Amino acid sequence: MKAVRFHRYGDVDVLGVEDVEPRPLGPGEVLVAVMAAGINPGETKIRTGALHERFPATFPSGQGSDFAGTVAALGDAVTGWAAGDQVLGWSWERSSQAEYVVVPADQLVRKPDELPWTVAGALYVAGATAYAAVEGVDPRAGETVVVTGATGGVGSLAVQLLRLREANVVAIASTRHRTWLESQGATFVEYGDGVADRLRRAIEGGTGGVDAFLDFQGRDYPDLALSFGVPPERINTLDYGAAARLGTRSQGSAEGTSQAVLAELAQLAASGRIEVPISRTYPLAEVRAAFTHLENDHPLGKVVLVPPALA
Repeated sequence: MKAVRFHRYGDVDVLGVEDVEPRPLGPGEVLVAVMAAGINPGETKIRTGALHERFPATFPSGQGSDFAGTVAALGDAVTGWAAGDQVLGWSWERSSQAEYVVVPADQLVRKPDELPWTVAGALYVAGATAYAAVEGVDPRAGETVVVTGATGGVGSLAVQLLRLREANVVAIASTRHRTWLESQGATFVEYGDGVADRLRRAIEGGTGGVDAFLDFQGRDYPDLALSFGVPPERINTLDYGAAARLGTRSQGSAEGTSQAVLAELAQLAASGRIEVPISRTYPLAEVRAAFTHLENDHPLGKVVLVPPALA
């Protein structure tokens, strides 16, 4: 099969698509023919070595956690699945950006018929992260929650999950995505220099205070949240260093990972209660272009690798 590989840390030029053998099926495992595999900013940080201390790579390394596809083969003792079943799920082995992926059967859920392949294959990492972050700050109806990085794969879902819980959302993002955010019922604040003053004006024009803060950007945002009087236990950031320094929450995909959560998100997306924006799709062979778009263009929503027929 074809699979994404890299043999050293570096920029997108270290990525390649190579011929590899799928690993043998063990008991309780399933072979899935991949129809879509979302890509994520965390994979960039792993590939460049920025997360070496926390998530080191073993070379040659594959890539990818998100996927959706059809069941191709079953290992011993697998029940509840049959060849041809349409599924979505996750891999812990950095192996989903490939034509086939092997995972334990309990890392799969059934794909709703109404859910497009591209959305199904992009749902796990962003969805689990957004779900865990929202649960971590426990928003209540009428509370004001600030979201940074509000139009990335994670942020765009968090905004919608907050609105489903009837929270007031203040979204910090690029001006070019303002229309989409406002269509989701969020109050828009432009990121960049002067963001604290713009956020203060937005809050003063609304409820007058910030109850919780979801940070998907890092940098100075956790400190900004504290300056607005948000208690540390109601701040969730993906900047693990800032979380350790400030005593905030740092719940992410690990805390949101379960079949029940992924199935719930799939049903929300299939029913139209949440939207999973897909910025672009690329064939597996164009993985370098896909990550270039993700890393340089700050797209709305997700970037997805798919078979050439779906690109």
